[in-house]
Amino acid sequence: MPDSALNTAEQFTPQPVKTNLLGLSVSKLGDFFEQLGEKRFRATQMVKWIHQMGEQDFDQMTNLSKSLREKLHETAEVRLPEVVSCQDSTDGTRKWLIKVEGGSCIEMVYIPEKDRGTLCVSSQIGCALDCSFCATGKQGFNRDLSTAEIIGQLWIAAQSFDQFAAKAPRRVSNVVMMGMGEPLMNFNNVVDAMNLMMEDNAYGLSKRRVTLSTAGVVPALDQLAGVTDVSLAISLHAPNDELRNELVPINRKYNLAQFVESAKNYIEKMPDNRRKATVEYTLMDQVNDRSVHARELAILLKDLPCKINLIPFNPFPGSDYKRVTNTALNRFRDILQGEGYTVTVRTTRGDDIAAACGQLAGEVNDRTKRQQRYKNKLAAEEVPIKLLD
Repeated sequence: MPDSALNTAEQFTPQPVKTNLLGLSVSKLGDFFEQLGEKRFRATQMVKWIHQMGEQDFDQMTNLSKSLREKLHETAEVRLPEVVSCQDSTDGTRKWLIKVEGGSCIEMVYIPEKDRGTLCVSSQIGCALDCSFCATGKQGFNRDLSTAEIIGQLWIAAQSFDQFAAKAPRRVSNVVMMGMGEPLMNFNNVVDAMNLMMEDNAYGLSKRRVTLSTAGVVPALDQLAGVTDVSLAISLHAPNDELRNELVPINRKYNLAQFVESAKNYIEKMPDNRRKATVEYTLMDQVNDRSVHARELAILLKDLPCKINLIPFNPFPGSDYKRVTNTALNRFRDILQGEGYTVTVRTTRGDDIAAACGQLAGEVNDRTKRQQRYKNKLAAEEVPIKLLD
């Protein structure tokens, strides 16, 4: 055989697929090390190296033997998603655009406050639910993120703030699964990632400081208490089925009564009796911000231990909705408070870099064609489509 043919054959020899250790739990890492002929305690060492010290290079993991490091080089890697850009808002909010396998991009946002720093993490590339007031849904949907791609966002943020350095302050104190995607539609990977966030030998976050937000995938929510006890947020945005069917299409499958009952069951199964669900309610001008809506919401939630977070709608190109007026917002809040509810109003943060609630869009290789349909709609209305490009 000619040398050129041999070179070509060598060039196309498939390389062995290496296991990405970034997204493996302590238990799964234990299985991995056993397969290498090693003791399971190596898993705890590896979790500490990756998630407490931010180390990717096996050669720097000095409490591992040379022979084990050689095995790891042959069989494993610590592969992170790629940071495409990082933007800082005038109010201190930081947004990352992150490229994942396949070429699509997701967005992640960090929101600093006096007593905490909250990281808003994505769970899917795009979102399959297509809530009418959310920019993410207009991107369409590509796929679920892997556990490594989810926990990798927290790793990237921690590195960005030098949190892996010895005795460094914890800048990311809270994580909310409220970025791109519906977390409960990526159940196993999201649960594994959240458990890593709470793992003492990894990031060590309290279960009260990790929050999963869902728009109402009731069967998955019914299963959640069996595998984790993170905090729960439910995205309602309407107090009756007729309006919610229009705003949040999944309500046509699992209605408000089912959703609220499922959330109540989750809270009742928590190991402590002080837990409350957070009810997220995005207020849009003359859509869901009337006094009658506030009174309906008060009745709907009467049996659910909860606090209510009111979110002024953040406009995006081509949206048919407008931001709630201050008068309507204050009236809505006062009615709920008068009914005995704890009510907060979410301050709009990062809107100068399109990082506010409902504005995350990323760059999705859309399998649903929804993105193109939305672009066509904007073009027909002569609306700039910079957000989706």
